[in-house]
Amino acid sequence: MPTNDTDLRDLDRAAVLETVKLVSGITEADLLRPTPCAGWDLAALLDHMTDQHHSFAAAARGSGPGLDSDPAALVPAVSSVVPAAEIVRRYAAAADEVLAAFAAVESLDRPFRLAEFNRAVPGRVAVGFHLVDYVVHGWDVAHSLGLPFEPDAETLARTLPIARAVPDGPERLDANAAFAPALPIPAGADAWHEILRLLGRDPARPAAA
Repeated sequence: MPTNDTDLRDLDRAAVLETVKLVSGITEADLLRPTPCAGWDLAALLDHMTDQHHSFAAAARGSGPGLDSDPAALVPAVSSVVPAAEIVRRYAAAADEVLAAFAAVESLDRPFRLAEFNRAVPGRVAVGFHLVDYVVHGWDVAHSLGLPFEPDAETLARTLPIARAVPDGPERLDANAAFAPALPIPAGADAWHEILRLLGRDPARPAAA
């Protein structure tokens, strides 16, 4: 992943708040919907997203886990039995936490210790990681709910170089990999479809009814 000399916090905030909006209307039945993330229903995906916000917030505060922490801790093993209303509340609270933690960082040159990637990176790079995650997770959630979703042109322009730099090696086949293997990019693909395919999502996958 490249270093990034741009402060992406405003774009990240917009992407995260869009996921909060998507999640706000889920029902008990929605929790069982399959998602583009293999093996995860919507409840499991939201568990992951909530835990991921907490992890990035801790890193922004300088209290993130050590580099020997287990990234699998961010991967839910089973679907949650927590009521939908509580999942919505927990997700919104986690989103508020990470956005506040990012906003409080005075220098994005300070390293964030991210167990999910098993490395320490400058804060501005960590925010870029978070942005690409929530651009794609927004699509995951919307697709699971049968809703349209496409970020604005500036967000896509900032996210595409990050997506292009994500390594596409055999580690993407691991059970705990952040992204599935990249899919071929058709000639003439727009930025949004290229981002999705680079990160293992098929834009042609039928959306939920």
